[in-house]
Amino acid sequence: MEETYLLNVEGVKKKILHGGQGELPKLQDGSKITFHFQTLKDDFERTVIDDSREAGIPMEIIVGKMFKLEIWETLLSSMRAGEVAEFWCDAIHTGMYALVSRGMRRIAEGRDPLEGQKHRCGMGNMFDYHSTGYDDLDELQRTPQPLIFIMELFRVEEPSAYKRDTWAMSREEKLAAVPVLHSEGNRLVLRKEFGQAAAKYQEAVICLRNLQAKEKPWEDGWLKLESLVTPLVLNYCQCQLELGEYYEVLEHTTELLQKHNDNAKAYFKRAKAHAAVWNEREAREDFLRVAHLDPSMAAAVKKELKQLGERMRKKHVEDRKRYQGLFQPPRGP
Repeated sequence: MEETYLLNVEGVKKKILHGGQGELPKLQDGSKITFHFQTLKDDFERTVIDDSREAGIPMEIIVGKMFKLEIWETLLSSMRAGEVAEFWCDAIHTGMYALVSRGMRRIAEGRDPLEGQKHRCGMGNMFDYHSTGYDDLDELQRTPQPLIFIMELFRVEEPSAYKRDTWAMSREEKLAAVPVLHSEGNRLVLRKEFGQAAAKYQEAVICLRNLQAKEKPWEDGWLKLESLVTPLVLNYCQCQLELGEYYEVLEHTTELLQKHNDNAKAYFKRAKAHAAVWNEREAREDFLRVAHLDPSMAAAVKKELKQLGERMRKKHVEDRKRYQGLFQPPRGP
């Protein structure tokens, strides 16, 4: 079946190559669209520029997340699941295609799509760099022209129907995800699945850090988010203690204490990590700081210091025996 008609968009024509099923999708911010595409020049040979099938992985875009080629959302919104369609788009819609294609090609090659770029908009980067690194894309960049897109729509998923990456979430979605992730982490800790629990706490921290980056440090908005970050970092460190990742604990507790030097729980976890890697002096200093900051933890500190002393004495005895064996003169025949 082939049917050609104009969309209600200037400079776009559509031809249906294979009909789809169901109703037209209702796109909303956060919807995920999965599809294959082929990009052709509008010349006699219909020269192929890109083909997602060559990479073997369908293309995915998130609606409303400022994908540089905005016309694609318009094209896909006119398709039903399973439909294959060909779109002719005038140069007014394809001027950014060279930069979009450059990023997609780099990802397919296992490279950073932003490698070498400054933190500027796409047009700014176009003027800063005379070459995309691909001859055919350089030609498109120099002479914007109409392009043909052949698309096959697989599915459209609502925001609640799939697990979304942190970067694809809105501020409200990130804030809503944090208590859910926190609760899932706690549940996994009760089941002693510490690795999975740590991943949940870490994901929640990433959500909050992303939001904090948009706030002024130490002002009200930043401090409110920091109050949510701190217990999650402490929970993460407890999981790492259980997993024996002591240097990971030292790194994160030290970073936390640089901002909150009165946090007794952070000192306690750092002290346990120091003790585990035989940093006796540092461990004792942190344990004593805990008892000073929070007298209710004095009994726990006393127990830890006793265990530390016993472990260190045992280690000294073993070390002495080992070194004596090294320096004793060999016996005669």
